[in-house]
Amino acid sequence: MIVAGKRITGIIFDADGTLLDSMGIWENVANEFLELRGIHPKEDLAVTFKTMSLEESAEYYQNKYGVKETKQEIIEAVMGLIAQAYRSTIPLKPGAKEILAWGRRQQIPMCIATATDKKLLESALSRLGMLQYFDTIVTCEEVGHSKEHADIYEEARKRIRTERESTLVVEDATHAARTAKKAGFVVLGVYDAAEEEKDQLITLADYYVTSLLEIGGIIYEENTDDCGLRL
Repeated sequence: MIVAGKRITGIIFDADGTLLDSMGIWENVANEFLELRGIHPKEDLAVTFKTMSLEESAEYYQNKYGVKETKQEIIEAVMGLIAQAYRSTIPLKPGAKEILAWGRRQQIPMCIATATDKKLLESALSRLGMLQYFDTIVTCEEVGHSKEHADIYEEARKRIRTERESTLVVEDATHAARTAKKAGFVVLGVYDAAEEEKDQLITLADYYVTSLLEIGGIIYEENTDDCGLRL
């Protein structure tokens, strides 16, 4: 398989914002938590909580908004809202099903590298009928580092038994794509509205698409000029 002029033998997909249209859930859950308690947020909590841990966010709810629940109860409530969304409502991004089905037909090893809890992700992928397409799922928790480090991509490619220079990493987040690129992977950037540094992603990625529906135009079978995937 040729992608953007490069031979590809395996694909590592990010999940949230790349295959799943889920970033809005993470951005809105803080507001939803308060509104369910009859409290109107005074700020954009997605921005406020961006660099906070769950424990710090829970404490902020208590101190700033007078939430009476314990920190553990707050964390469980927030994660419960997120889990419900993964189980019930989060949809695939347009083109995700087609590219995954095509990859499986072509017997291309595919896996997911994600910062999301594996059980949450599996619940969404199972509901959507997509879990079957992946050889494995690797999480940041498993490797002990965020996507600021290449460990997760290295572990993923080892599991699908591909070489770094022929492994495609598909990411919507600039910081994650930068890590993969520096480590020697081929990088395909995908637009997501939640990514604030998309201009940098466009610059650093080997190829960039505004939708997964565009990927069909850059995938070719080896030894032919014919596009291998038509969406």
